[in-house]
Amino acid sequence: MLKHKLARCLEEAAKEAQSRELLPPAALPEITLEHPQNPEFGDYASSLPLKIGRAVRTEPLAIARTLAKLLPEIEEVEKVSVAAPGFINFVLSGKWLARQVEAILETAEAYGDLPIGGGANVQIEFVSVNPTGPIHVGHARGAVLGSTLANILTAAGYVAQREYYVNDAGNQMDAFYRTLHCRYLQALGRDCEMPANGYQGAYPVDLAGEIVREKGEGLAGLPAGEAIAEIGKIGLEKALADIRRDLGDLRVSFDAWFSERSLFQNSQYERAMAKLREGGHVEEREGALWFVSTALGEDKDNVLVRSNGIPTYFASDVAYHYNKFLERKFDRVINVWGADHQGHVSRMKAVMSALGVDPDRLSIIISQLVTLRRGETLIRASKRTGELITLRELLDEVGVDACRFFFLSRSADSQMDFDLELAKRESADNPVYYVQYAHARIASILRLAQEKGLDYSGGNVEALTSEHELNLLRKMLLFPETIELAANNLEPHHLSYFAVDLATAFHGFYKNCRVVTDDLELSRARLKLVRAAQIVLAKTLSLMGMSAPERM
Repeated sequence: MLKHKLARCLEEAAKEAQSRELLPPAALPEITLEHPQNPEFGDYASSLPLKIGRAVRTEPLAIARTLAKLLPEIEEVEKVSVAAPGFINFVLSGKWLARQVEAILETAEAYGDLPIGGGANVQIEFVSVNPTGPIHVGHARGAVLGSTLANILTAAGYVAQREYYVNDAGNQMDAFYRTLHCRYLQALGRDCEMPANGYQGAYPVDLAGEIVREKGEGLAGLPAGEAIAEIGKIGLEKALADIRRDLGDLRVSFDAWFSERSLFQNSQYERAMAKLREGGHVEEREGALWFVSTALGEDKDNVLVRSNGIPTYFASDVAYHYNKFLERKFDRVINVWGADHQGHVSRMKAVMSALGVDPDRLSIIISQLVTLRRGETLIRASKRTGELITLRELLDEVGVDACRFFFLSRSADSQMDFDLELAKRESADNPVYYVQYAHARIASILRLAQEKGLDYSGGNVEALTSEHELNLLRKMLLFPETIELAANNLEPHHLSYFAVDLATAFHGFYKNCRVVTDDLELSRARLKLVRAAQIVLAKTLSLMGMSAPERM
């Protein structure tokens, strides 16, 4: 990647300056390159002289001039300059930029793929909503973030496994099963008092109605315990099927659906607790079992097993992560959790230490809340049910592409407004339409060339010299850097920013540069550029889980 090559060149220049005693022999700081906001300062800039200047108390501008003189000839760079108070700026060669069209065409759909992951096995666990009802809007954001991140990490050279953790054990599921049993009896016209912690709302009623239609009255004659277990089993399967369907329509799929119940059935829970005991990380107090997390830097200890002998959800999480790291042996684990799990992050990091796992191998992304609006009007509940807006309702109204793009339009740690009216608008105000229209325009240009029998395979890209052509190329060449940034920082939202920037560059090119003209040499060169832009834009949309329309 070019920015890494420039960083190496700067490092070599700095070491040579030190060997010539033009700089003091101090340890060099990390060398990074940025893209100046003002294009007058070039394509890349480094603040290395400022960092060295602070360390050795030397004028940064003088250091910049010294380093600039010691830089070797760099094929990709047309000009190196220094700027106050101590920057080194690089301007890329127009001829080199133009040649990158051929490089993109040759690499094709693999353009942007990187080896930084080194084939490491990474598990990404996301959504993992209790199977007690449909996916809601807040859960959908985590679904899009997780699935896109998996795509990015795969492109960056990791082996990514997508997993849904099915919470099919514990008090909440017991309450759900009892609710379904009661609704089943009520659907048959029989009296049943809802459990105190039962699930209200339309979903259990609808689900119980389905069970009545399929099973009739047969389950009503079973003893209560057997009926609850059988109806619960059917309800769980139906709820998971609904979740799979809705997520599938959002273009979210999983490699594994991991059952919480299996942790207890397969003795993984016992092995995890034994591991904590062996390390002296648990204590019994007042009949309960505690994880002594204060010894590992936490503010308070956490209950693993209640005094009634029932494990907490935290205990299940411990066993689950024991399974991930010590049994399935993932190199790295990434959890995408909702905002209500913020307080659980530090104790899970403490558990990693207790299990003998480097806490840095566990990354937790907190997906913040989503607010739905229609313009200025806040939407608080579904018109149909009066409950939370479901993913299904959102998909039916705005479509999958808008859902995915809007959920990727902000960083996970930012609360976001989702404007339904904007998401449906067919204008440049809507970033989804704006980006996809760029791809449709590209497809239209290539169809026109094909209709005219214009073969651009022999086009000479050195004919690409205009500002708008080279600006489009500059944006395209940022794609690998975007993948690297998103993968290293676990921030998939960078793709949506890049998609808009690339679309803007293409629309600007389209407005100022006619592609199919009487000048056949220029037409062929520009068609190559357009095809390369299509490759990059389509790859970006694919990683985001979006379609790349040929017509709009």
